[in-house]
Amino acid sequence: MLHLLLLLHLLVLSLSPADASTHGEVPDFYGDEATGYGPVFEEQPVDTIYPEESPEAKITMSCQARASPPATYKWMLGDTEVDFDAEGSHYSLVGGNLVISNPVKTQHVGKYFCLASNMYGTVISQVASVQFGYLDLFSSEERESVYVKEGQGAVLLCAPPPHYPEELSFRWILNEFPTFIPLDKRRFVSQITGNLYISKVDSSDSGNYSCIASSPSISKSVFSNYIPLVPLAERPIRKYPADLKVKFPDTTALVGQNITLECFALGNPVPDILWKKLDGQLPANHEVRMAGAHLHLFNVQFEDGGNYQCEAVNSRGKDYHAARVSVEAYPEWVEHISSTEKDLSSDYTMPCIASGKPKPHIRWLKNGELTDRKEMKFSRLMFEDSGMYQCIAENRHGVIYANAELRVFACAPTFKHNPVKRVLAARNGRVVIQCRPKAAPKPSFYWSKDTELLHNSTRVFIWDDGSLEILNVTQADEGKYTCFAENDRGKANSTGTLLVTESTKITLAPSNADVKVGDNAWMQCAASHDSSLDITFIWSLDGRVIDLHKDSQHYERTPNGSSNGELMIKNAQLKHSGRYTCTAQTPIDNITASAHLVVRGPPGAPGGVRVMNKADKSVTLQWSRGADNHSPISKYTIQYRDSFSDVWKTATTSPANIEGNTEMATVVELFPWVEYEFRVIATNTLGTGEPSSPSPKEKTQEALPVVAPSDVSGGGGTSRELTITWTPVQPQYYYGPNFGYIVAFKPEGENEWMKVTVADPQAKRYVHKDSNIPPSTEYQVKIKAYNSKGEGPFSQSAFIFSAQDAPSEAPVSVEGRALSATEAFVWWLPLPQSNIDGYQVKFWRAADESEGDAQSVQVSSKDNHTRLEGMKHSTYYLIVVRGYNYAGYGPPSERLQILTKKPPPSQAPKIIGQKLKGTSVNIAWEQVESLPSESPVDGYKVLCTEEGVSPATLYTTSRQYIDLKLNPYKKYVVEVRVHTEGGDGAVAKIDIMGTQGYRSGGVMVAWSHSVLSLLLVALLCLNL
Repeated sequence: MLHLLLLLHLLVLSLSPADASTHGEVPDFYGDEATGYGPVFEEQPVDTIYPEESPEAKITMSCQARASPPATYKWMLGDTEVDFDAEGSHYSLVGGNLVISNPVKTQHVGKYFCLASNMYGTVISQVASVQFGYLDLFSSEERESVYVKEGQGAVLLCAPPPHYPEELSFRWILNEFPTFIPLDKRRFVSQITGNLYISKVDSSDSGNYSCIASSPSISKSVFSNYIPLVPLAERPIRKYPADLKVKFPDTTALVGQNITLECFALGNPVPDILWKKLDGQLPANHEVRMAGAHLHLFNVQFEDGGNYQCEAVNSRGKDYHAARVSVEAYPEWVEHISSTEKDLSSDYTMPCIASGKPKPHIRWLKNGELTDRKEMKFSRLMFEDSGMYQCIAENRHGVIYANAELRVFACAPTFKHNPVKRVLAARNGRVVIQCRPKAAPKPSFYWSKDTELLHNSTRVFIWDDGSLEILNVTQADEGKYTCFAENDRGKANSTGTLLVTESTKITLAPSNADVKVGDNAWMQCAASHDSSLDITFIWSLDGRVIDLHKDSQHYERTPNGSSNGELMIKNAQLKHSGRYTCTAQTPIDNITASAHLVVRGPPGAPGGVRVMNKADKSVTLQWSRGADNHSPISKYTIQYRDSFSDVWKTATTSPANIEGNTEMATVVELFPWVEYEFRVIATNTLGTGEPSSPSPKEKTQEALPVVAPSDVSGGGGTSRELTITWTPVQPQYYYGPNFGYIVAFKPEGENEWMKVTVADPQAKRYVHKDSNIPPSTEYQVKIKAYNSKGEGPFSQSAFIFSAQDAPSEAPVSVEGRALSATEAFVWWLPLPQSNIDGYQVKFWRAADESEGDAQSVQVSSKDNHTRLEGMKHSTYYLIVVRGYNYAGYGPPSERLQILTKKPPPSQAPKIIGQKLKGTSVNIAWEQVESLPSESPVDGYKVLCTEEGVSPATLYTTSRQYIDLKLNPYKKYVVEVRVHTEGGDGAVAKIDIMGTQGYRSGGVMVAWSHSVLSLLLVALLCLNL
């Protein structure tokens, strides 16, 4: 009887209008038909730097929000609302954007934000600052010169001028723009201070240096006054240990940022810069640039934090610096609010969780006003809870905003937008028929099939959200199903249909398979299904769906009909091992079957390679076995590389053959005191696997050196010196720290050895100076190496000679004569000494130069004469000659004085005519008269050159003409000059044709420039 009454009640509901209301009217603003929405930002203001010298006299701050109805805007500067109507205001509102015309630094610097409002609420934008950017000029004060000895380091200070913002980039120029200083291992410009560092100054560094500071924010650069750098010569150039002058500070980086750490050292030789992370390996995302001076860390993550060290090393010493890199994070949303509609009187909590380091502080705004609530949690929502909400997360690195609209509404149930649908279900399967009317408050739900009211049972369930679930579907479940919904504002219903189909079944399931790497494998799969439905086959490997298109290189479906889904695995690799699942799926049901594929292949890489014990020539390694990939490991191979090579080499081990069940071995035949890293490779019957990751670097123990320097030789040098040379020992043979050489020597025939210590491992020579060393005396020398453990063996002895003495006699009978105005010839009697390598001839002007200003000429010992060139005419010169050898120069001869000839006439011959004379061309010129200060004319030289032919013909004559026999059809260039005892004079040049040019009547005679000039003057006069 009770069931009958309920059914009659539902029938009354079904006869009522679908969206009938039994409650008072709800305002449109909170009803289900409201179509407007609150402001949603599309553009927000950003931090702005306005260049003080900007030609564009305005600043625009963006603020645009999408809203219905359209939003209205206002702007705040700090806590003060921007007044657009104030007298003399620089502000204007364009759309929602704030425009500041003719910005004034004292008035307009600050933090701005905008508010966008409509009838649904108000939101505020992110806060953005306005700052004025500037870069002043460098100080006009003159920069002092920097004097540095060659071999020492130098630091040139940039001292950038006042500027904003802080970010500047720096470059240096040498002498003039744009000759930029090239940056290399020896030179470095700090992008923090702008200073220029030169690790080892040499003579090529001399010049004037200027620092260029550039501000990328305002696109401006300024130059400093020049700083003169003056290298001071020092012989020999001293060596200096590495000395770090640029040291990176403790640094805080944000996750995702790129950072650069700087280190640079002075020293001679130029130091190498090495980087390490003291509490772990350098991150994979690092890069060393600028010859080691820059360590770049890209996309920094929390695990990259720690203590970093740079080490500067040269042969004279080391220097270290370490500082900490801390990694923090900008706020980031883990979960944030989003716009939503909620039922009147329902409970609701707005989610707002942010991560960051330090942990962000959360605050809430409603309609642009700060609330005092730590979380936005509602119990029994009311209409007045509707509005625009903002969750703000902030730490010292920044702030993020999440905006959302909450709309509280109430309405009677309605199926207008979501009626109950027609549903298909497979026999023996499960089906859910959804009932999702729009309603607030939440309605009560009832279901009927045809005219039967449904209740919860072992097969039928009515969910809390109104959905109807039916288990173990049978053909009898087909029919029409009606959902009834009712709340305090009304009631409604909607009817849908359930159709029952045949269920899908696997008819051929995949079976387990076992293949080798590179083989093909097949997985069968076939299914039966309802003929009215489409079926698809989906394959997955260990739960991951296989993309047959993307992975077509290895996977292919066999086209054997619509009910067959066989899968072929091509060229199987180790990664293809696993559980393969075939899913036969129709629109309403699916069924699966699985099988395992085993792919056998070479072993995986061993892990955890580490050095357990070490001696001077051996280390004991231990590792963990990797995957055998379904084939037992038969042996291991150990490889190593040292600090002197990047090439991996196969190590000699004990035992020589390392069995596959072993996880420890000893590497032998190593060099003492050398840094090594090791890796292990496994092999089985199917091949050799990938190598392990390298072990941490370890240095073997020290030992006595066993290698002596080679190529011991020497001799030569200056007087009273014994010079010994050798080829240094290679670094891998140092066998320990504090490596150097002991040089032993003694005169041949004597018993007592002299020994000296040379501490530089790169040294190639030693010069022993002693006033008692006799010249050209035979010595026996030998050299051995030493380190902190002791001394090694001596090299084989070599026999060398001490330096000979410099010549002791001066050349005699030095004579000479002037050859011309610029040349002279000098000769002398050869020295009788046998130790002469050659002669030096020095000459200088007697009147206004000293011997220190002299020019010099070197002459072989086989010659006793030379020609002196580059002299000045009509000038007295003083000349001395001295012998020299490897030990130095001997005493000078007596001075010889020579007067150079007067110069030849400066006037060139004037060519006055050329004509055909028989088979020759006659060329004539005027007599050249010498001035009193010039040499008299002895004759004339004529040089005739055929066009396109390199050898020329030279003629001499005392007359003022010459007859030239020429090829009739060729062109020639003829040069005429005077000849005197002071040399040849200036040249007159003409171009002429051969004799045929004269006979043909053509204009073939070329005139000298002086004749042409006279003709032009004459023609002008006729015209006048």
